Amino acid sequence: MPEPIRVQCCIAGGGPAGMMLGYLMARAGVKTLVLEKHADFLRDFRGDTVHPSTLQAMADLGLIDAFLKRPHSALHRIGVEIDGERLEVVNFDHLPVDYRFVAFMPQWEFLNFLAEEGRKLPALTVRMQAQATGLIEADGRCVGLAARTPEGAIEIHADLVVGADGRGSILRDQAGLKVQTLGAPIDVLWFRLSRDPKDEDQLLGRVNHGYFIITIDRGDYWQCAFVIPKGGLEAVRAEGIEAFRRKVADAAPFLEGKTAELRSFDDLKPLTVTVDRLERWSKPGLLFIGDAAHAMSPIGGVGINLAIQDAIAAANRLAEPLAAGRPLGDHDLDAVRRRRLPATRIIQGFQVLAQDRLFKPGLEDGRAKIDPAPIRLIAHLPLLGRLAARMIGLGVRLERVKSPGG
Repeated sequence: MPEPIRVQCCIAGGGPAGMMLGYLMARAGVKTLVLEKHADFLRDFRGDTVHPSTLQAMADLGLIDAFLKRPHSALHRIGVEIDGERLEVVNFDHLPVDYRFVAFMPQWEFLNFLAEEGRKLPALTVRMQAQATGLIEADGRCVGLAARTPEGAIEIHADLVVGADGRGSILRDQAGLKVQTLGAPIDVLWFRLSRDPKDEDQLLGRVNHGYFIITIDRGDYWQCAFVIPKGGLEAVRAEGIEAFRRKVADAAPFLEGKTAELRSFDDLKPLTVTVDRLERWSKPGLLFIGDAAHAMSPIGGVGINLAIQDAIAAANRLAEPLAAGRPLGDHDLDAVRRRRLPATRIIQGFQVLAQDRLFKPGLEDGRAKIDPAPIRLIAHLPLLGRLAARMIGLGVRLERVKSPGG
């Protein structure tokens, strides 16, 4: 094995949390290495809603103009259709930030942007095809990571190790931290169908005939998310692809002529919905953020943005002492959890409430039937609509990027 690589901060996982934290740490002068297990960022059906909170972070970094040149579509309002009735549920125009919309941008565009900007920072290295496989510990403290690369095994020694390797985190399992599972009654099937320029847009959710589908405008195709009962994939498969096509057409009648594009279940990508969080986010020398610390429901599409808020909070607290060579104590690492936990709890609480209130009553017959009453209530009460816009757009606590040395 080659000599260990020495950095101040090593981050496992090149997703939104890991890449944002890597950029922020390097910007503050912290020698940082991000490990990404894949050869590129090109993954389909990853979350890709960039909310106003993240757009504000890009503005704080002076990157917003370049960022918005990347392919994206802007959603200023969230509308739904319930049994043919169209309702506006969320309007972001009242948010107290400069960019009052959700940017739908493929996640690979977002991550490639951060990687390209990060290459301009001498302190940042992003190593692709490098998968963290284990923690390196000494005297009760995490002092680095073991990783697998095409060239063989490597070791990285670091003052701080960050697990940003997602809800299936290998490092979280190895750390032995306790996970609190909050439960989810639904799963999601992702797929794409072609989009004609004349197709309607700006209508995100559709509830028809007891089925619920999300349709995201991707320019030349619709990215669709069809909700099914938890663990219901095998039942859907047993009914056959033709039955599933009919359900899609029932949920979104304007897609009826396109459902033949779903040739088999190979065209569907299942997402097992999980809502959980760690009781502790850190051990000596080791911190978890993003989905590795708290897996979110897709309701509201806020998972990416909460992960990025974690990264900003972590950098604001930890970058300065790391750059100065000061050792980080347990109190420093736990400060990130203490700051971010209230927002995480509140958002997860709303997600669980929405899951239980909207979907659970309609799961008995094998369909994820939705109760439209709460949606209609939000649409018809402006104060609730503003609260929903705030929760989805900015979250509970908006983290602002701290200037290096500020």
